[in-house]
Amino acid sequence: MNKRDWTFWAVPAEDLLAQLGSTSAGLTGSEAAARLAGAGANRLRPRKRTDELTLLLAQFKSPLILILLFAAGLSYFLHDRADALIIAGIVGASGLLGFWQERGAAHALEALLAVVQARTRVLRDGAEIEVPVEEVVPGDVVMLSAGASVPGDCLILESQDLYVDEATLTGETYPVAKMAQTLPAETPLGQRTNTLLMGTHAVSGSARAVVVQTGAATEFGRVSQRLRLRPPETEFERGVRRFGYLLMEVTLILVIAIFATNVYLRRPVLDSFIFSLALAVGLTPQLLPAIISINLSHGARRMAREKVIVRRLSSIENFGSMNVLCSDKTGTLTEGTVRLRAALDIDGSDSEKVLWYAYLNAYFETGFINPIDEAIRTHRTFDVSACRKLSEVPYDFLRKRLTIALAHDNRPLIVTKGAFENVLQVCTSADTASGGKVEIAAKRAGIEQRFAEFSEQGFRTLGVAYREVDEVAGAAKDVERDMTFAGFLVLYDPAKPGISDTIANLKRLGVSLKMITGDHHLVAAHAGRAVGLDHPRLLTGPELHRMSDQALVAVVNGVDIFAEVEPNEKERLIVALKKAGNVVGYMGDGINDASALHAADVGISVDSAVDVAKEAADIVLLEKNLEVLVEGVQEGRTTFANTLKYVFMATSANFGNMFSMAGASLFLPFLPLLPKQILLTNLMTDFPEMSIATDSVDSEMVQGPRRWDIRFIRNFMMTFGLVSSVFDYLTFGALLLLARTSVAEFRTGWFLESVVSASLIVLVIRTRRPFFRSQPGRHLVMATVLVVAATFLLPYTPLSGILGFTPLPLGVVLMLAGVVGVYIVAAEFAKRAFYARSRA
Repeated sequence: MNKRDWTFWAVPAEDLLAQLGSTSAGLTGSEAAARLAGAGANRLRPRKRTDELTLLLAQFKSPLILILLFAAGLSYFLHDRADALIIAGIVGASGLLGFWQERGAAHALEALLAVVQARTRVLRDGAEIEVPVEEVVPGDVVMLSAGASVPGDCLILESQDLYVDEATLTGETYPVAKMAQTLPAETPLGQRTNTLLMGTHAVSGSARAVVVQTGAATEFGRVSQRLRLRPPETEFERGVRRFGYLLMEVTLILVIAIFATNVYLRRPVLDSFIFSLALAVGLTPQLLPAIISINLSHGARRMAREKVIVRRLSSIENFGSMNVLCSDKTGTLTEGTVRLRAALDIDGSDSEKVLWYAYLNAYFETGFINPIDEAIRTHRTFDVSACRKLSEVPYDFLRKRLTIALAHDNRPLIVTKGAFENVLQVCTSADTASGGKVEIAAKRAGIEQRFAEFSEQGFRTLGVAYREVDEVAGAAKDVERDMTFAGFLVLYDPAKPGISDTIANLKRLGVSLKMITGDHHLVAAHAGRAVGLDHPRLLTGPELHRMSDQALVAVVNGVDIFAEVEPNEKERLIVALKKAGNVVGYMGDGINDASALHAADVGISVDSAVDVAKEAADIVLLEKNLEVLVEGVQEGRTTFANTLKYVFMATSANFGNMFSMAGASLFLPFLPLLPKQILLTNLMTDFPEMSIATDSVDSEMVQGPRRWDIRFIRNFMMTFGLVSSVFDYLTFGALLLLARTSVAEFRTGWFLESVVSASLIVLVIRTRRPFFRSQPGRHLVMATVLVVAATFLLPYTPLSGILGFTPLPLGVVLMLAGVVGVYIVAAEFAKRAFYARSRA
């Protein structure tokens, strides 16, 4: 039988274990390793390979490069074998340069990702250990608790108060109760209460389950294979795509025009074709993918030193472009250590009874780790030996209540705690200070007034209720009725020291903070003021619910705090902020944050987060500290700035040189540069540009969010390309009219001027300041000096004849040096005028 078609939920656990070749104590380590080698890693789709051969071949996947190599091969058999081999060698050297850089970047990324790799607990050799989720195999016995992601399709062997969120597969809003049993084979997916499915996660309780199917064989894998959904395009990826379209248009126009003109002038077709292709390669910044990878890898390593681990490299650029950061309150803006201030009756007096009921509820709950329950349990301990838990209705984000059914001295008792309004709505009576009970209607106004007073003081206030019953039928939500309101739990969580300064630093960087919390609006407003949000503007969950999506987009930028927000509304807020023109980051670490993390341009979580949040995040913080984010934003902007530097350098210098060469080919009786010389020019100017990832960045470049601006890039390319072309034509005139050079001397002189000017202009273009007032990176300076020196020396080496060069008289060299010097000065003035016009 095909294991993909197993109706394993209809097979008794003992039989299924036998069919899987496993036991209730799990697999041995050697057996698990053998199965992993046979079945492959537990992934929905194969990981993109980053081995050396794949990376090397990727350097030559450009259509232009492939056509050029084909043309060189054709030239080898029909025309000039030496030139063809030189062209192939230069292309190969360029590819090896990109491969060497990208290889280091890929290995660095793999090392960083290993730090925050998703893990799960399994039984191996009879002992419970943690292994990466990718190493889980069929037959493994996994141990699950609240907040854990299910690593494969499983059959439950045993469970306790287990509730699972299956919304990703079934759309079911409420957590589903799960238990060990055998079901009919025809049971539909949404009713298989004995199975756990990959892509879902436990909300409460615990379980031991055997993995039946992994990876693409799971239900989640089948859905993903059918849909083949790509992740949404990021802001950065959109910019790269549009930039590619711009270059493609310019390149096609130039290449077709140059090839047609040279053929019209009756020059050899093959030479004209290779010349046109070489120009296209020279114009195209073919190292852009490698430069992006290298820049992102360097950025990821620098961020790792600041305790920020990047899980998806493209998110670094979005991090730098981010102008809105949405964050929860607890643990991010506050210390996250919730403390119980008091347990009070409805009159505001200390109540031992309220504290006792709250302790019972917190002691017996088995849901995800909750700082509130931990605060109750540690505030004071009680003897619960006379109590026995019967069942549990776990907390969910719609009911906002947690209910425990227990037997106290063999008398059934139901205890509920949760959000004040949600607890009050299931109560029909209230305890009085004298020990009696009254109808809730008689005390509602006073109870609500007391709650408002606590909230205005910044306290988070929960309600506690109970009901004594004759018997408990089971864990069903309908037990939460006709309850007696016992009183309040008053909790507080102080703001983190220095958080106001951190928020001010983010604001100076152009990042506005928006708090999204489920807390009451009075508590949220007090917390906002405490962390430095002066006169915060609020929008509450009920108001949000009544708004249309269009109305929300219109007002969302003006709101500082979103209070009383249900988890399923967080994603809607993120989408509205993006539609309002923002690049949005979202920071969350809870079970209910996964959809918002996916929706954000930058999903941010912490290493201590639940699995489902950590897996959804683009960036994981090793410390839950917004100050770390400040450093991360600056690093993201540094990376983005260095990527744009390469774009500016490559497009402006390349466009100018290639445009000049195209024009010169129209009036010169010979090709201004041979194809191999064009490619060598391109290769040598790549060396300084490859070091741009380590370049220093001026402080003003990281002070605000920056995004791709294709119009700005096009104008930059045209402006500096025109300046470059003017001096190229001056070089032509000097070489032809003043120095009266031969063909070989002309090509040598122009090669020297092109490479030296393109290398030195990097130092001008890399900054908006005057170039002598901005300190370049050490590697950039070294690469520039070495390339300039090598260019001057090349005509005097044995390679000169092979490459078509010849030594130049000293007077010609000095003349060219003068042209380059004037070009640098002119480019500096052009830069000043360009940025002044751009700001106007």
